[in-house]
Amino acid sequence: HSRNNSPMPRHVVLARRPHGMPTTDDFALVESSASSPRDGEFTVHNVYLSVDPYMRGRMREAPGYRAAFELNEPMEGAAVGVVTESRNRRFPVGATVWSMNGWRETFVTDGRGVETVDTSLAPLSAYLGAIGVTGFTAWHGLLGIGQPKEGETLVVSAAAGAVGSVVGQIGKIVGCRVVGIAGSDEKCDYLTDELGFDAAINYKTVGDLQASLRAACPNGIDIYFENVGGKTLEAVLSLINLRARIPICGMISQYNLEHSEPGPSNLTSLIGNRVLMQGYIISDQWEQIGAFRSQMSGWLRDGKVRSRETVVQGIENAPQAFIDMMGGRNIGKMLVQVGDDSAGGI
Repeated sequence: HSRNNSPMPRHVVLARRPHGMPTTDDFALVESSASSPRDGEFTVHNVYLSVDPYMRGRMREAPGYRAAFELNEPMEGAAVGVVTESRNRRFPVGATVWSMNGWRETFVTDGRGVETVDTSLAPLSAYLGAIGVTGFTAWHGLLGIGQPKEGETLVVSAAAGAVGSVVGQIGKIVGCRVVGIAGSDEKCDYLTDELGFDAAINYKTVGDLQASLRAACPNGIDIYFENVGGKTLEAVLSLINLRARIPICGMISQYNLEHSEPGPSNLTSLIGNRVLMQGYIISDQWEQIGAFRSQMSGWLRDGKVRSRETVVQGIENAPQAFIDMMGGRNIGKMLVQVGDDSAGGI
């Protein structure tokens, strides 16, 4: 475990806006001024931080659907932690909480945007993964937009990542044939051997992705869960079935490009096949989080959804963890541990 030997808590800032793939020089580690909670406030020591693909968009000057990160200000991201000092009755000492105050070891807050989490439902780290926004993104995208039916074929790109691995497992629960696309043999073995996918394709070594997809999807593709865009989307569209659904969660192949590449050349297949292709932002669906959590906690308890994590130690390694996640060097959810996880739950 990385331990902070200095008495001052630390946080990560964006030191400059990245061009192309970010480097560690784009970030800086800064000591925070330690402060005590005033009346109505409390102090949280973060235990785990999340690094996620959408953060790359917030590093640009011209932001997308969320405001750009300010330079030299503490960055934001999902985190879970423990209340260590409190002058707020709703958040007593020892409470486990979720917030968007990641990329820092500790913070003082009045509780706005902070929610308590129940570690009897799932371990603390799972609130950044399978039972957190990541799992919620998978659940709504597949069930809400994908509308899967038993016997249909579901293809998932970035299938060994945090969202994709949950999508595929939910697909199996509802009776789909599930095919994952991932970037290494190790990831493909994980999908088929541990998560029960019917087939997995390593897009980096396969040569002809379209031919491999055709072999893995003899009945065509009914649902494509989109995480990468680019050539993968083009290959899928050549095999898409009548009235197929394509939830668009992300397009990570495009995030580090300075100039976007031309899109698939075969979008006309959407017309004749009456395909629904819909993008979504999970924060729009917040009223469904309770329904999601109750269903997902049952699946986790019953072993129907398994959640793998890649955990990096120490806040000083958070920028490298983000870069590694963007480069696909993780399986499952990429987390940074910055505190003691004795509040782990089950």
